[in-house]
Amino acid sequence: MNSKRISVLSATAMALLALSGAATAAGKCSLGTLNGAYGFSAQGHLIGLLDSSGGVHPFVTQQLLNDVALVTFDGAGNFTRIDTGTVGGAPKGGQTNFVGNQTGVYTIKSDCTGTMTIQYDSGVVLLLEMVVTDDARVIKAIIITETLPSAGATVDGTLCQAPCAEAVEVSLEGQKVVSFGSR
Repeated sequence: MNSKRISVLSATAMALLALSGAATAAGKCSLGTLNGAYGFSAQGHLIGLLDSSGGVHPFVTQQLLNDVALVTFDGAGNFTRIDTGTVGGAPKGGQTNFVGNQTGVYTIKSDCTGTMTIQYDSGVVLLLEMVVTDDARVIKAIIITETLPSAGATVDGTLCQAPCAEAVEVSLEGQKVVSFGSR
């Protein structure tokens, strides 16, 4: 009888712990939640140019983007970033190694959602919406807007009015770097 009561009490305690964790999950994030290095990967498509009304003017050739980056957050709303990648199968910007000097700012709400703004030396600016999950070990994001100094040809002949707004479908995932080097 006592072992049955202990089992019921244990199950009740586990359920209460699970519920209390769910109830306190909201409201636990802040700028300080992101502090240190995260390895990111990004995949998606560069679709075309956006006009002022949000209409998409497709590029003659839509291109696939693949990218990896190391982002280091300072816990106070700023970060630095290096990356490398390909666009349409060719090295992005002609670079065949990691490119640094990218900076940005980020926000985090108490519900663990936020934004990142990435600025490249080339004049490209990306605005991302993100969600911080798994006790700040994982960041999932999408690019909401991308502005750039110039762009390729569109099907309908729409020209870039610098800075251009580019239509993209790109998702990113970052994972906290626990340690660098060998194990």
